[in-house]
Amino acid sequence: MQGFNMGRYVPPDHEGTTSANKLAGKHALGNRARKAGQGILTVRFEMPYPIWCTTCPKPTIIGQGVRFNAEKKKVGNYYSTPIFSFRMKHTACGGWIEIRTDPKNTAYVVTEGAKKRDTGDDRVHEGEIVLRTDEERERLQNDAFAALEVKVGDKRQAAMDKGRIEELLEAGDKDWDDPYAASRRLRKSFRVEKKVREKTLALTEGLKDRMSLGIELLPETEEDRRRAGFVEFGDRGAAGSEVAIIKARARPLFPTEPISVKDRLSSGRKAKKLKADQVAERQREVLRLELQQNTRAIMDPFLVDQAVFVTTGAIPGIRRKRAQAEEEGTQQQDTAPVTDVFKPPLVDYDSD
Repeated sequence: MQGFNMGRYVPPDHEGTTSANKLAGKHALGNRARKAGQGILTVRFEMPYPIWCTTCPKPTIIGQGVRFNAEKKKVGNYYSTPIFSFRMKHTACGGWIEIRTDPKNTAYVVTEGAKKRDTGDDRVHEGEIVLRTDEERERLQNDAFAALEVKVGDKRQAAMDKGRIEELLEAGDKDWDDPYAASRRLRKSFRVEKKVREKTLALTEGLKDRMSLGIELLPETEEDRRRAGFVEFGDRGAAGSEVAIIKARARPLFPTEPISVKDRLSSGRKAKKLKADQVAERQREVLRLELQQNTRAIMDPFLVDQAVFVTTGAIPGIRRKRAQAEEEGTQQQDTAPVTDVFKPPLVDYDSD
């Protein structure tokens, strides 16, 4: 009877006596076991730690966790524990990298094509105690010269540690000879620093409230002061500042490129002769541009408190009526500049 292995047909004559893989002459692991006769099995190997590839032309690092299709092979034994070798190919340069297991130290050792990245974890730091293994203890017991070398090194290390301990004790006695005075100095410095911190915090919170900032402001540095000193602001009290403000208000809010009559008419001379309606349209366009350039811009109430601006001279071709004088009762043509005083808006915005 055909089982659940669909696609693996076993003839009724061989059913129950052999498997489909043996009948087809294939391995159960498929292509992964193509070198099974040599004792090699293809497995998915994950890099246990970062390594430097020595085959690449430029120094290339392979990060921890990168996976390769490696050839797994047994190369020896540590007592009864087998030692396996994982050989893989680096696709960037085509070089082979071999890593073996180390059952003695429970680690992986790079043996070919790369070297382990030095992160400082394997170094013995100051103050750490290195425990000796059973083999080292047995060697020290049987070898008198090795035991003597260890004793000399221990004495030298003990002398260095003793000097360091004495320095620490002297520094502690000097600082805490009078505990009350030491505590007083600490509390005094803390109070001074606390006032500075509170003042800085108040200034920072006030600035955040005025500017409506929802971010954390960093402390001011010397670089910030130096760069802020390069910025210069105009003096409103100077004589020329008011004139500059009036000129700024008189400019159009959206400036446009001035187009002269000569430029606009010269382009049409190259074409055929203008008709009467085209000439009239161009005249109206020129007049519109002149009116747009001479029109005063609307004052922005957010800029300054006093709203005073001066109109430009009379526009050619347009007549204006002056206000009728009470004593004369006559009307005159407006030919001179007129100064208009604009009343401030109902709501006054002060700038911080």
